[in-house]
Amino acid sequence: MNVSRVIIGLFALICSVAGVAQTSEYTNRAEALKGLSAPEAQRRAEAVIWIATNGQPADEAVLRKQLTDDNPGVRRLAEQGVWLLWSRSGDDAIDALMAKGAEQMQAGELKDAIATYSEVIKRKPAFAEGWNKRATVLFLTGDFKRSLADCDQVMKRNPNHFGALSGYGQIYFQLEQYEKAISYWKRALKVNPNLGVEDNIEIAEKMLAVQRRNTI
Repeated sequence: MNVSRVIIGLFALICSVAGVAQTSEYTNRAEALKGLSAPEAQRRAEAVIWIATNGQPADEAVLRKQLTDDNPGVRRLAEQGVWLLWSRSGDDAIDALMAKGAEQMQAGELKDAIATYSEVIKRKPAFAEGWNKRATVLFLTGDFKRSLADCDQVMKRNPNHFGALSGYGQIYFQLEQYEKAISYWKRALKVNPNLGVEDNIEIAEKMLAVQRRNTI
């Protein structure tokens, strides 16, 4: 099973829910890039889909700009498109390991998933998503220190990784370091305002207020 295929399947589902055809008149990258600024949301959505399914990892910078599109369907497609581009390691063996780790994580086999993602990191340390996935599993095991360390590695390779930024927030919230949690969630929202962590921030702000009162 290929990681990209899994995400492409999810991407196709989102396209159908959004009522956007997966086929378009775009035949090359230049046309799709131009289509991102089309006045019609349908055309922008088609351009996002073309770039997400045909583009290179570096094209995530292009799709990130669509995270602030005025159409919610385009924004949602852009977010999934960014994840799709991030998932591409360029190595079939690495992709197979990533898929294996995802299956292990879903099955609750967290120690095995950590081992699998560690192998990904060993083979391709420059691949940010390997670090990000291991950070996620480490968080699930409660190993917050190592999860934070892996998030640091993600950010060194991809400073706009809103998933890792949001992950920092989750970790610091669990550590009751609410000020840091709020800061990272706000940073994540600056990159991707569609994350839906506003409620988390509100809760953390209330917890921080209580914490400060108790230290007086």
